[in-house]
Amino acid sequence: MNVDIQQILTHVVGFLVVLWVLKRYAWKPLLGILEERRARIQSDFDAAAAKRVEAEETAARYAAQLRNIEADARAKIQEAIADGRRMAGEIREEARAEAKRIIDKARADVERELAKAQVELKEKIVGMTISATERIIRRSLDDEGHRRLISGFLDELDQVSPTGGR
Repeated sequence: MNVDIQQILTHVVGFLVVLWVLKRYAWKPLLGILEERRARIQSDFDAAAAKRVEAEETAARYAAQLRNIEADARAKIQEAIADGRRMAGEIREEARAEAKRIIDKARADVERELAKAQVELKEKIVGMTISATERIIRRSLDDEGHRRLISGFLDELDQVSPTGGR
């Protein structure tokens, strides 16, 4: 194998010239492009992280709002239940009061009818007593006649009395 120093030297010099040209004209722009790309990627990662944090905060806010809405809904349901129970109680009280009024009115009607019947009975008894007295005065009866007259009077009382007995 033959090694030619001149050729190796030419290759080294050519390599160094290419390296110097690349460094002078291409290396800085390439490094600038790479640095710009790295910065853009980093800013995208930072923006994505910021968006993720923002999304987590928004999710937390929505979860809190949802809990508040659920609590409000439960409170309103409880309030509606309480209102319903209160209204049911009021309706029951009104019904009881109405029933009491009806019962009181019926009692008053019964008492009024009873008083009216007592007055009518009293008038009939007075009328029968007057009638019996007139019969007794008109004729003088013997003991047997008196008994028949009083027995007839008592029979008339039994027919007139509201209970049908003595």
